[in-house]
Amino acid sequence: MRIFFKNHFVLFLALALNVFVSCGTKSSNRSVVPMESTAVGAGQETDLSQASVLSIDELLASAGENIGKEVKFRGICTHTCKHGAKKMFLMGSDGSKSLRVESGELGSFDTRCINNMVEVTGILEEERIDEAYLQRWENSLEKQTVPHHGDGKSGCEADKKARAETGNTESERIASFRERIAERNEKEGKNYLSFYYVTAKSYRIEE
Repeated sequence: MRIFFKNHFVLFLALALNVFVSCGTKSSNRSVVPMESTAVGAGQETDLSQASVLSIDELLASAGENIGKEVKFRGICTHTCKHGAKKMFLMGSDGSKSLRVESGELGSFDTRCINNMVEVTGILEEERIDEAYLQRWENSLEKQTVPHHGDGKSGCEADKKARAETGNTESERIASFRERIAERNEKEGKNYLSFYYVTAKSYRIEE
């Protein structure tokens, strides 16, 4: 009788130990599986070419790190250039965030883009305005060879909004750019202003 109970007791301990080891192994396996994360930490660059369709705000926020890369984004088209619709402007979350899109090899944009959501795929590029740029502009003014865009000599309003310009005449615009360049040079050590635009490879109107 004692042998019977002793054997059962040993069997019970063996089973219990097996369950304990088995459960412990499963728990350990779960704990070492890494969690994938797509969050970008402080100081990390955001590669927009690997992202899905971006908003205008998202594109502009990391534009400086992604010059020359292909990007896909969408926004409301507020304007197309009246001279052949070779440029259009897409608005972000508010009127202060606007991006110029150039037609490039596409030739021109469909004017039906205006007031519609447009999705664009293209190459992100940088336009720099520095002192040399402003001097060429002033020389063209003196020679009266400045090409005019928009309805008057003050320039295209959509383009001015994309570059956060405040001047009305061309002289005021040049003076304002000089002030902004000086401010940036003092704060960041960069004697130029950076503005970003996209040369489109394809686009579609989301009607």
